[in-house]
Amino acid sequence: MSYDFTGDAVLVTGASRGIGRAVARAFAAAGAKVTILSSGAGIHAAAREIAAETGRPVEALECDVTDSAGLARALASLERIDVLVNNAGLERITPLCDPDPAVEDIFRRITDINVNGTFLVTRHAAPKMAAGGRIIVTASIWSRVAVPEFAAYVGSKHANLGFTRVMAQELGPRGIRVNAVCPGWVRTEAAMLSLANMSRRTGRSEADLLEEIVGAQVLPGLLEPEDLAAPYLFLASDGARDMTGQALMLDRGEVMA
Repeated sequence: MSYDFTGDAVLVTGASRGIGRAVARAFAAAGAKVTILSSGAGIHAAAREIAAETGRPVEALECDVTDSAGLARALASLERIDVLVNNAGLERITPLCDPDPAVEDIFRRITDINVNGTFLVTRHAAPKMAAGGRIIVTASIWSRVAVPEFAAYVGSKHANLGFTRVMAQELGPRGIRVNAVCPGWVRTEAAMLSLANMSRRTGRSEADLLEEIVGAQVLPGLLEPEDLAAPYLFLASDGARDMTGQALMLDRGEVMA
């Protein structure tokens, strides 16, 4: 299925790599005017690469999503936003009983990016959105289930679903739809780092753990970032015009909820 977003202004956060980059590329290829935002300098290279791949201009904004004042300055350059993809996030292991003080710092940073950052970006973007605007939040299948030693990430993704539903109700009267995408295990840098940490803490090989993860899916194979792009386009399209406050599970049947 092909989509045409010509004339739409799309903002994707956390788009320097992984799912965000794949989604931004898909919107650009579909004709949208794409702006990507991330806290790292790599966002500029990502914009150049996406522009080269799609033949479409892509603007890069370097900003930390937890910095409200910085977001206000960064988004001031955008006249309007038709589609906002809240994808910026951090995934790290945070074992409850690990005595290392760094665990608490990591917990706070994950919560700050995944929860506060999602709120702040939406707070600054919403005034630039008119009736027909669409917001898509990247949640996770771990917003529906739980796994040990990922308290910050799992908790933040549960919060993302709550946020999606509240914003759907709050912005609905303005004609703005808000939905979430809940990916399963995807071959991203963050997911592979989590796999390595799980391997280190359990003493099991990464290959063994990955086989177990994929084995829990109804459909075989590990998802790639590009596999998730089309569902984001669908949620932003007229085909989903009657959907809001919903969570779309993209996990090859791992969690059926």
